[in-house]
Amino acid sequence: MEQPLTQRINLTGEINLPPGGYGGLRRALERSPRDVQDVVTAAGLRGRGGAGFPTGQKWSFVPMGDAAGGAAEPTCVVINGDEMEPGTFKDRLLLEGDPHAVVEGAAIAAHAVEASTVYLFIRQEYARAAARVQSAIDQARRAGLLGAGNGPRGRLEMHVHVSAGRYLCGEETALLNALEGRRPTPRAKPPFPQAQGVFGRPTVVNNVETVANLPHIVARGAEWFRGLAKRGDGTKLYGLSGRVQRPGLWELPMGTPLREILDRAGGMKPGFALRGLLPGGASTGFLLPEHLDTPMDFDSVAAAGSRLGTGTIIVLDDRTCPVGFCANLMAFFARESCGWCTPCREGLPWAAKLLHALETGEGVAADLDTLADLVRMIAPGHTFCALAPGAAEPLTTALQYFREDFERHAKLGKCPYR
Repeated sequence: MEQPLTQRINLTGEINLPPGGYGGLRRALERSPRDVQDVVTAAGLRGRGGAGFPTGQKWSFVPMGDAAGGAAEPTCVVINGDEMEPGTFKDRLLLEGDPHAVVEGAAIAAHAVEASTVYLFIRQEYARAAARVQSAIDQARRAGLLGAGNGPRGRLEMHVHVSAGRYLCGEETALLNALEGRRPTPRAKPPFPQAQGVFGRPTVVNNVETVANLPHIVARGAEWFRGLAKRGDGTKLYGLSGRVQRPGLWELPMGTPLREILDRAGGMKPGFALRGLLPGGASTGFLLPEHLDTPMDFDSVAAAGSRLGTGTIIVLDDRTCPVGFCANLMAFFARESCGWCTPCREGLPWAAKLLHALETGEGVAADLDTLADLVRMIAPGHTFCALAPGAAEPLTTALQYFREDFERHAKLGKCPYR
């Protein structure tokens, strides 16, 4: 079976314009923007940044065309390469190893929504990725694929924006504020970015992995793309970290079972057993060994009680303390809160403090009830954006699945794993 995303990955040598490359973009430019939207919608491509929103449907919200009362201002496309979710590293592989796939996909997205400007938003720590993407843009421009003669207004400009980086930039309106040089706090919606986004212009924000699929969908068709999956749409980059024998990243059919991904990593390291895992990065809920036959697609993981998220799995082994595991994650999320709303600003540091107390022998049994109340208070619908609800997911499920570990910490007055 062909594996379209990673067929040109090169992490060591110089990145050059691939022979026969940009065929997907050439085919896209032969079609109308609406036709490109239709083929991506038919392919069923869903966003790979974590939310899983249908890509074609997202594009359809952009005002287009004079006859349809289209946008008065030129449309923008923003590619999110911030990738600050702990345990997630899939976009880095694409940005460093196959930047032309990202540039080509971004240009196709721009054509699909009649955009004249593309911004590739890359976190500061991804210096190699930013340099390689800029090199790919320069090569595409010299080849006449970008710049004058391209885009709905006769020109398609593409810029790399290296951000100071905050985890909150995973929220698309916070990313847009950061791109404008503002503090990265989420915006009130409506207006939605498709109507009023960066610099007040209609804007579509897509993930790096999402747009890397576009050249292959346009070149080979929706049916081909759907046929790659076991369940869902196309292929997916699945990552795996923790005490496994070969941590890494694999491109596999969407819907590949968790067990198969773990097997590709060689299973657990000798002397360690699987206790649980976060299936989609640090802001997803725990699954247990009994869930290993769950297909890794959006609907199946949700049915098992978690989220696919970014598809990058973090393993919890039987010799790692789940309380300490959650304390580490909660300290990160508390630090990354923008402080905009009270449940997140006050709730996350409070949860981090209680978990630290349990780990250091200063916690009491009543802290478990307080933690349970806290995760209810920062649940979806109680905060301005999804940062705090996402942070609560691993803790909520840890209290459900590993409650005896929390109780032992309070009873013994120390971490029993030390």
